[in-house]
Amino acid sequence: MKLRLMSVALTLACFAGAAGPTEIADRKTLTLDGARRAIGAAVAQAHKNHAGGVIAVVDDGGNLMALERIDGTFAAGANISIGKARTAALFQKPTRAFEEIIAKGRTAMVALNDFTPLQGGVPITIDGQIVGAVGVSGAANAQQDEELAMTAAAAVSNGLPSVTFFDSTQVRAAFDKGAVLFNQGESYMVHASRREKPGMAEIHTKDADIVYVLDGAATLVTGGSAVDAKVTERDELRGSSITGGEEHELKKGDVIIVPAGVPHWFKEVSNPFLYYVVKAR
Repeated sequence: MKLRLMSVALTLACFAGAAGPTEIADRKTLTLDGARRAIGAAVAQAHKNHAGGVIAVVDDGGNLMALERIDGTFAAGANISIGKARTAALFQKPTRAFEEIIAKGRTAMVALNDFTPLQGGVPITIDGQIVGAVGVSGAANAQQDEELAMTAAAAVSNGLPSVTFFDSTQVRAAFDKGAVLFNQGESYMVHASRREKPGMAEIHTKDADIVYVLDGAATLVTGGSAVDAKVTERDELRGSSITGGEEHELKKGDVIIVPAGVPHWFKEVSNPFLYYVVKAR
């Protein structure tokens, strides 16, 4: 009986030890919203610098979570940016460190599998824990790749998205040619738009257009049916005009909101017609 009781006591002690607090560790994880926030910060900084780039975000296991390629960036940048991000996550340090080590003569490191020792990969750290990494490829140079990756990582590590400021000179330059002023990835985009003549009918299947008229006047037709509408890119259709729509006479100070999926067409515009567009999803 004594032996049996001792055996039971030892068994219970083992179970108690297995469930002890030292056997379990709290672990932070990177969410999809966090990955998108990182990409949005990098894209905004790239546009501010008039730079290209492909931004990749991976989790702490090196698995791809989000990727965005800025228009005009070379296609190979996607694989390179993913490789940089994976290397930074799995080896838990910036990829610049490995590029410097190899440059000093330790070339055997290039034989490692799944290893991209090129500047531009940065771990994402929250409360001292590495939760993932960012890789950037295709900016103006390697230093700018790393700067964009650091901007992306900081947007997550700091817990809040970074504030972006454009001075009046940058805003005027954007309106002079009509350009994207700010791009927050999948969330929203601010466009400094300029029109000097009527355009095509447009349908954005996922984006709502929030238009604020800064200067000039225009006739905007909404609703109805787009004539000869064709898909021009993902989630975008264009047509020659609109039939059966409603006309809106826009002037300085006016705001109009066009929900996603609603055809719209600038039928007539003054020269120039300047307006902000916020594209929201």
